[in-house]
Amino acid sequence: MSTPFQSITRAENWDVFAHAQNAHLLQTYAWGELKSRFGWRAERIAYGDNRELMVGAQILYRPLAPGLTLAYVPRGPFGDSAAFASFLEHLKNHVRMRGAFLLKIEPDWMRGDERDAQLRFARLTNSTETIQPPATIHIDLTADPETLLARMKPKWRYNIRLAEKKGVQVRAGGPADIEAFHQLLRVTGERDHFAIHSAAYYRTAFELLSVRDNVRLFIAEYAQQPLAMIFVSAFAQEAIYLYGASSNLERQRMPNHALHWAAMQWAKARGCTRYDLWGIPETISNNEDNNLPSSLYQFKQGFGGEIVHYTGAWDFVSSPSRHQLYKLARKYRKRSLG
Repeated sequence: MSTPFQSITRAENWDVFAHAQNAHLLQTYAWGELKSRFGWRAERIAYGDNRELMVGAQILYRPLAPGLTLAYVPRGPFGDSAAFASFLEHLKNHVRMRGAFLLKIEPDWMRGDERDAQLRFARLTNSTETIQPPATIHIDLTADPETLLARMKPKWRYNIRLAEKKGVQVRAGGPADIEAFHQLLRVTGERDHFAIHSAAYYRTAFELLSVRDNVRLFIAEYAQQPLAMIFVSAFAQEAIYLYGASSNLERQRMPNHALHWAAMQWAKARGCTRYDLWGIPETISNNEDNNLPSSLYQFKQGFGGEIVHYTGAWDFVSSPSRHQLYKLARKYRKRSLG
């Protein structure tokens, strides 16, 4: 006897379903497998029947402390919005039965989407505690290459051509280049003050995403020395710039401009209609006269994309007492770190 709510355990079955629904990369089997090797547990569930699956979600579970398990759906659920309300009710009950005190979802749609009303109806509340970037820049890849270049700021077009004139060459890397990528990430993290994962994390991500040819490591070199690298993945109609690293040397050769232009061309050739530059500060606007603190934002904004703001994180608390304990623990941890 069929049930409207089912678990999908085979990678191929899940990714075929997710691809057909144009789901986000973070809802792919490979991403769940990656997170399951670094502290999370992944489960893939779908709502429908034997004839048609309508809505799906990859849930990541993380034990935060004894008796405190978080259930998290990154950039999901996905699927038919007409069945979304019913799916949410099943989802809330499902994670509660799995022992989760809190369900946090970060849907892959923009702020103000009509589906926000379904989240509120399901008694989820908008939360300021986000995990994924709350805003990003999308570049429309449906145009021809000359139009893509024309949409960029003049200096960005110039720098793309300058990199080639100054001898920068871009190639696709492989597993053997992950260690060098991690070394450059360490340099970048120290320079720009952000934390990075272990080399094993990036190596595992590359290996898992390579199974279905959904990843490229682009390397910009000068005189056979790597100057910068970017880690780009693609699924369905979207390519995403996930990680980037650059040397402190030869920056005047503009290797990062060349890298993103190469990544956009790769994404377009494989049928992607959008290139996601992944994350920008939530508080910036389209006003170019703003005195913006983020040079990274200014770099991304120069490629001529559209600034978008996600709907953010939405929470459902299934155990108020354990949620209160969780909040007290977070408050204590912030004080102890401060």
